[in-house]
Amino acid sequence: RERDIASQRERGLAWANEQQTNLRTQLTEQMKILDCQVEVKQQQLSDLSDFLRRRGDIEAEYARALDKLTERFTHKTKKKEQWDHSVCQVWSVLLTQNRLESREHATLADTCCNTLTQRLAHSTEDTGRLHKRSKEVGVQMQDELLKVTTELQTALKTYNQYHTDCMAAEGKLKEAERLEERHTGKSADLSLGQSTGPRRSSVKKIERLMEKRHGRVQETQLKCTKARNDYLLNLAAANAAMNKYYLQDVCTLIDCCDLGFHQSVERLMRCYLTSRGRVQKTEEAGLKQLEAAVTSLDQGGDRDGLMQQHDASFCLPFRFSYHPHEGDQVCEVSAESQVRYELETRFQQLQSRLASVTLETEEVSKTLKATLTSLLDTMCDSESNPAPDLTSSLSHELPGVGTAFKVTLAKRRANQQETESYYFTKVKEFLTSSSLTSKLQAKHDILHDAIQKGNVRSQLALPPLPPQRLHHQSGAQGVPHIVCSLTLFQGINSSGQQIPVVVESCIRFINLHGLHHEGIFRVPGSQREVNHIRDAFERGEDPLSDSECDLDSVAGVLKLYFRGLEPPLFPYDSYSELLECIQIEAVSEKSSQIKAIMSSFARPLLIVIRYLFAFLNHVSQYSDENMMQPYNLAVCFGPSLLRGVESGDAVARQPQVNDLVKTMILQHDAIFPSQSDLPGPVYEKHMTLEQESPAELSFKQGELIILHSKASSDWWRGEVGTVKGLIPHKYIRGFTMLK
Repeated sequence: RERDIASQRERGLAWANEQQTNLRTQLTEQMKILDCQVEVKQQQLSDLSDFLRRRGDIEAEYARALDKLTERFTHKTKKKEQWDHSVCQVWSVLLTQNRLESREHATLADTCCNTLTQRLAHSTEDTGRLHKRSKEVGVQMQDELLKVTTELQTALKTYNQYHTDCMAAEGKLKEAERLEERHTGKSADLSLGQSTGPRRSSVKKIERLMEKRHGRVQETQLKCTKARNDYLLNLAAANAAMNKYYLQDVCTLIDCCDLGFHQSVERLMRCYLTSRGRVQKTEEAGLKQLEAAVTSLDQGGDRDGLMQQHDASFCLPFRFSYHPHEGDQVCEVSAESQVRYELETRFQQLQSRLASVTLETEEVSKTLKATLTSLLDTMCDSESNPAPDLTSSLSHELPGVGTAFKVTLAKRRANQQETESYYFTKVKEFLTSSSLTSKLQAKHDILHDAIQKGNVRSQLALPPLPPQRLHHQSGAQGVPHIVCSLTLFQGINSSGQQIPVVVESCIRFINLHGLHHEGIFRVPGSQREVNHIRDAFERGEDPLSDSECDLDSVAGVLKLYFRGLEPPLFPYDSYSELLECIQIEAVSEKSSQIKAIMSSFARPLLIVIRYLFAFLNHVSQYSDENMMQPYNLAVCFGPSLLRGVESGDAVARQPQVNDLVKTMILQHDAIFPSQSDLPGPVYEKHMTLEQESPAELSFKQGELIILHSKASSDWWRGEVGTVKGLIPHKYIRGFTMLK
């Protein structure tokens, strides 16, 4: 059975890896298609420029021929008499019209050879530059999409692992139950012989074993539920990101690549039509056909045609489907009583974050639309891109006028490029913000449905238990855990634990209550609360057993602990070597070098560093909600973890420190040894709570119940007899205050 479970898990992970590989291939193919598309557009502009230049040469030659013809017959007609003859008037008019036509053809030749070709050169330059910036945006969005799918794979692996542990615990429980049944049968036979002493001892052992196995099953089931919830949320976010990218972002990227291209070609061809119209009145039919072609320029239609032509690359892939582990029947986010409070808290934080991001997206969208309108107006403005006939007329006037006009044109071109830069900045902000909104909305909707279903179930049964309190057993009673001015090894020796009590307690508290808290570690907590928590730790207490502690203050205590270590967490002698690793560009080589340097660290020190960075990596996975990307976490922790012996260059080297800490957060799995290579405590993503008292008291009508305090709107803390526990509020009709 274990081999079958492992085989099925491997098949599921293999399928996910294959889908990830296919997605990477498809995204790469998209970039290749867009590169080919810009080459096609540049080639079209080049061919059009060559065509106009050759057409200008023909028109110039034709204009010279017409001029020679006119001069020849004008010279002949001057020798003729009878200028008042109607035929001479006709001849004179004919020569005059021929002279005017020669001038118009000369103007058309100048327009084709100079003005229009210069405009095409600008359009070619603009097309390449805009495509490069659009490609940067596209690569960024593809990296974000791959990041989401990678997080989905990580959540799937975590879920499979916890579900395997759950099934193993259930199997051990069943074995214990069978052992209990066999022992019960034997005990019945032995009872006839009145041998009660050994039998009672054996029964107690079986009961303790059953209690231990039941506890293990409940713990693994809770961990599995949390892992499954996280996997389902990541699944929804990944599907939302895929929908957003393929249905909206791809269109936006293609539009950015084509920005102003169709408008430039349209204006160019309209100018060409105007010039041709002065000399080719008889070619009206041909001009109408060209007019129809120019009028039919449609940026959106070309974009849709491109996507239809390459449907295999731009179509929306299949949705990520949920793959439950062997025997798991739950296929939705579960709001059971044990995780309901956590989900409700996360839902409220997510709702607030979603409202803020939605508002930001709307503001960016308004700015983006206004900037786009301004940019298109600038690209098609008559002052920034004057009509060819105006440029041609200026070229025949005084040289100073033409030079001043060129200087003005160059300034307007520079302003246009500045507007382009601002526009693409807003495009990046809009795409990033709207993609984040889609992921948050997907998680919000799933959590909303799960909480509503949980509310319906709770109406049919007892109200949900109040949020449990963190119960942490310190290493030794009464031993103070100094927070500041202490070496790490002294802290470990004083607590008797491999992970200092302060670190373990703060991380556990944040894991349970603060992973989705916006600005965790960045927003400062109350100094009074920080001092209170620190003093409690120094007295040997665990002040974080109460979940009502301020999250930002707890985060501040954790940072304060590492800032107070002397020497710092990373030894002084490794400071320079670690910072030199930042100069390595290849990520894998950089990670290997960091790992090689840290391999010389003491084993207890490396265990603590591994534990801390696994936690920071987990916090960064919820950056959509807590706004703490790896770099933000590096800025918060870098100065506390790495310090040089001399503090003079600390400010100058701080960017390198931040970059190093960011790399260690992102490449945590590649840098730090596994538990098999380095035995010791490891950080768990889905931690659980231990209850301090029974979940619910049982009592009979008429019994005296002593109420201590109200745990929630649905529960009271109290005791019946000598047993303490929880009492449902619906059973309380009135009470008497005891002095």
